[in-house]
Amino acid sequence: MAISMTKRPRNLGIAQSAAILYGDWGTSKAYVIGLAFAIAGYASFWLILAVCILNAMVAINYIYICKFSPNGGGVYSSAKNRSQVLALIGAFFLVADYLITASLSSLACFSYIGVANPEIWAIGAIVAIGVLNLFGSRHSGNAALVVASITFIIVLSLGVLSIPFIDSAVHRITPLPGTPLENWDIFVGIIVALSGIEAIANQTGVMKLDPGSTEENPSVHQTSKWAIIIVMLEVCFFTAFFGLMMNAIPGLKLVDGNINAANMPDIRDYMLKYMGDFFVTNLFGSMMLGKAFGFIVSTVFAILLLSAVNTAIVSLISLFYVMSKDGQMPDFFQKMTRFGVPYYPLFFAVAAPAVVLIFIHDVAGLANLYAVGFVGAIALNLGMTASNPDISMKKSEKAFMYFTFAVMLIIELTLFATKPEARRFAIAILTIGLILRAWVIEMRQKVWSDKKIDRKHASLYEEDEKTPIHYGALLCVVNTVGKTLDFAIFEAKKLQEPLYILFVREQKVVSEADRRKLWIDDEEACKLFDYAKDSSHEINIKFFYAVTDLPSTTIVQAAKDLQTSRLIIGRPRENKMLKLLRGNLTQELAEKLPDTIDLVTIS
Repeated sequence: MAISMTKRPRNLGIAQSAAILYGDWGTSKAYVIGLAFAIAGYASFWLILAVCILNAMVAINYIYICKFSPNGGGVYSSAKNRSQVLALIGAFFLVADYLITASLSSLACFSYIGVANPEIWAIGAIVAIGVLNLFGSRHSGNAALVVASITFIIVLSLGVLSIPFIDSAVHRITPLPGTPLENWDIFVGIIVALSGIEAIANQTGVMKLDPGSTEENPSVHQTSKWAIIIVMLEVCFFTAFFGLMMNAIPGLKLVDGNINAANMPDIRDYMLKYMGDFFVTNLFGSMMLGKAFGFIVSTVFAILLLSAVNTAIVSLISLFYVMSKDGQMPDFFQKMTRFGVPYYPLFFAVAAPAVVLIFIHDVAGLANLYAVGFVGAIALNLGMTASNPDISMKKSEKAFMYFTFAVMLIIELTLFATKPEARRFAIAILTIGLILRAWVIEMRQKVWSDKKIDRKHASLYEEDEKTPIHYGALLCVVNTVGKTLDFAIFEAKKLQEPLYILFVREQKVVSEADRRKLWIDDEEACKLFDYAKDSSHEINIKFFYAVTDLPSTTIVQAAKDLQTSRLIIGRPRENKMLKLLRGNLTQELAEKLPDTIDLVTIS
């Protein structure tokens, strides 16, 4: 019988994992400090500091979550094995979060750039990012690392340039003006700085294993821990520091929910840009230098915010696809484009944030819809993890997680009570999701796991088990019958070497159900294996099957594991733009293959 090779590639190291987390979580400082000042003025530092402390508390808990969830520790994964209802609630909280993340990040991007009608540009950017995802673009981890590195350099530069103004910033801080209850409501109103932490838990399944760990007993504790610590320190320190240094700017006035500076109105949504302009201008006495540095700050954060839009869209696609595979969403959510991208989830992930921006095109208005989703998801994840009897946490870790869960639950209840727009939005998303779920229960037929294996095909390949792993064998990677397969069969006969055939099903989103999928359930694989079997009477042949989102990594690993001497692939005819978007598989294989394995491409 053909052997399935659907092991999930683990290629995210500490740097890439931290960069992906930073691309979502690290964007909050771009708009949260302006929102806080617009609410509390020169007393906003105390509220920002409190949010940063809560950020650190939640981050520490997610270190524990990632430690005990090496195959994925997001709220949906944490809850689905214990309660389908809670898993659905957590999933739709995340849907609400990702929708507003895409809308808010895109709008904040163009607010930073300072274009007219930023909501129109924001909608256009969301559509453009959706089109790019249509082609299944790769290398997101490395791209996120480049963007995060550049952003950190600019953040560090802005921090250094603001140091001479610390005294004036401290001098202008005022005490919180309201009662404890009023201050609590304001604190809850700027809780948006927490958004993004779930991104790290969803990545544990593709992180590099810790030294000494195995696929059978995986551990990514070191990778996830240091990724979280690095980003936590940056986010907490610089959000608090910039919340302090914002007070160094004199004469800021609150007008109708916005902030007017002495020489510029409405700076709430691009406060970091204005801070860069202000500090450099006053430090060097050059307005031109100030505007230039402000432009650099705004451009870099605009790119980071667009990265957050992409992360939100990809996360929505993945979430809907996985839920469909689990039988929670309609089966048609699994339909793929020719590039392996689920097109109904992609359409929803693009259309929904764009529609939100048509009705709400103000950063503060979007922030009001924001917190119920991600606060609810975080609280649910903490509660489900802390109460899980199968997780052997220390008593101190569990007590700390329960305490943080209680704080997040109180915040969520406060949001439901005091933010009617957010409440209505979250309830609307939950209602739509549960209606879809009810429809699925009524209409769906048996899922793929109920299929009966065709014994005709299964018995056809039983003798292939007798073909041992043999150094010097040829590995042919194909997913269609054609010149590449014919050439591989011819070469195997000529050289009298075994032939291994690997059928690769490439998908941008791959669920655990996909990784367990058998070749017998793939009609195209059956046809290809039948053809190869009928054409290879004079040679030993063995079949393998893989569903993967990283074909080059899967192919190289298979070539190494099978100890082959030659890898044979076909070179598809694609235009240059398509190669740029999707990546060049031949080039990737040439870079990754060891010198002992020759690469043969058939045009």
